[in-house]
Amino acid sequence: MTGGPRYPIQLGRKDSLSSSPTAPDVELPHANFTVDRLIQMFGAKGFTVQELVALSGAHTLGFSHCKEFAERLYNFRNKGGKPEAFDPTMNPSYARGLQAVCQDYLKDPTIAAFNDIMTPGKFDNMYFVNLERGLGLLSTDEELFTDPRTKPLVQLYAANSTAFFDDFGRAMEKLSLFGVKTGADGEVRRRCDTYNHGPMPK
Repeated sequence: MTGGPRYPIQLGRKDSLSSSPTAPDVELPHANFTVDRLIQMFGAKGFTVQELVALSGAHTLGFSHCKEFAERLYNFRNKGGKPEAFDPTMNPSYARGLQAVCQDYLKDPTIAAFNDIMTPGKFDNMYFVNLERGLGLLSTDEELFTDPRTKPLVQLYAANSTAFFDDFGRAMEKLSLFGVKTGADGEVRRRCDTYNHGPMPK
């Protein structure tokens, strides 16, 4: 619907027999993770650096709340601890625009910005082009362009949308198979918001 690639997804994935509100915080990367931590986290699950960068391209869609990137916009402290108006890796016009958009984010936590300011409703390789221009929203995004392990992949995908689409599709197919529950480890729920044997814990 948004112009992205097609890729095969196997059917029959079962639902878990347990539910934890804190699990996503442990299992998913945070907006302020370093590339080191991202590589470690994805590597522990069997994903390569290339797959990490390709999957990050999903940020071509969606949005993030200001609290996820506010530390880049206000009272930013560089590696030497010196305060700056904003993260100097950001395009200055972009940073000032975000400062204006997010100025009341502490009063209104629903204020957000598109992950891809250029083509927010289209699945394309603009996310990577944006990183080259200092238009990455989250610090995890922009670090992909500054780290020597990930920068060549960002440059490849920025220049070649076919390479991005192909690698993204393969990485998504692999992701869809990660942690699949088999046998008695899971169930096919009759209702997605409750276990077959009773309500989920609050």
